[in-house]
Amino acid sequence: MKRFEGKTVVITGGNKGIGLAMAERFSAEGARLVLASVEAQVEAAADALKSTGAQVLAVLCDVTDPVAVRRLYETADATFGSVDVSVQNAGIITIAKVEDLTEQEWDATLSVNTKGVFLCCQEAIRQMRKSGRGGRLINMASGQARDGFIYTPHYAASKFGVIGLTQSLAKELAQENITVNAICPGIIKTDMWDYNDRVWGRMLGDYGPSELMASWVQNIPMKRAGTGQDVAGLAAFLASEDADYITGQTINVDGGLIMS
Repeated sequence: MKRFEGKTVVITGGNKGIGLAMAERFSAEGARLVLASVEAQVEAAADALKSTGAQVLAVLCDVTDPVAVRRLYETADATFGSVDVSVQNAGIITIAKVEDLTEQEWDATLSVNTKGVFLCCQEAIRQMRKSGRGGRLINMASGQARDGFIYTPHYAASKFGVIGLTQSLAKELAQENITVNAICPGIIKTDMWDYNDRVWGRMLGDYGPSELMASWVQNIPMKRAGTGQDVAGLAAFLASEDADYITGQTINVDGGLIMS
């Protein structure tokens, strides 16, 4: 029997990058998937997974909208009969000098990256309590939740907030068989990192395409950028029975870049 057979996994931002890699990993291990995104391409991502035999539901959802989030988790439960694992992965970033950073950028980033995680956890908890089976909450933080970087104070603040939220919920839910953990990815090959490389590269010096990331990778003890699959492996572990006694933890996936 596959590890997640008979279990339902909700993944926000599940249509690309790390989210899609996690969806592929969970589906390979037998999970029923609910992929949520504000982007219409979530339908194509779900169709691709269905072609492999997976049970997948695509839902358009803005994680900053409480009504839409509640509908997402109610739909997941109504379709598959439970919500067993919820991965709060949706996130955004912008890069700007402090004098140029707008209030709109600040609010949008905190709204998606921190408030969105809270709203999804809140609704996932409702469904997990209803089933009485417990569950797993996995929140995506960032290396910037360990070490804020230049020109992204709003992003760093949003991800530090995810760690605080994770710890608080873990303590509240510890006796309900609901574990809550966070993941801090480092430099991972995704569309977001293409943006980071381009914009930070322009602001930090005259770097060409991929040159900034290449220079940063040299600071990683393993001397390579990570992949979505690297992160997906940890997510699958935290969602499994092997992690029954792990809660309130934040784990780096960064090749040793940040050792704390």
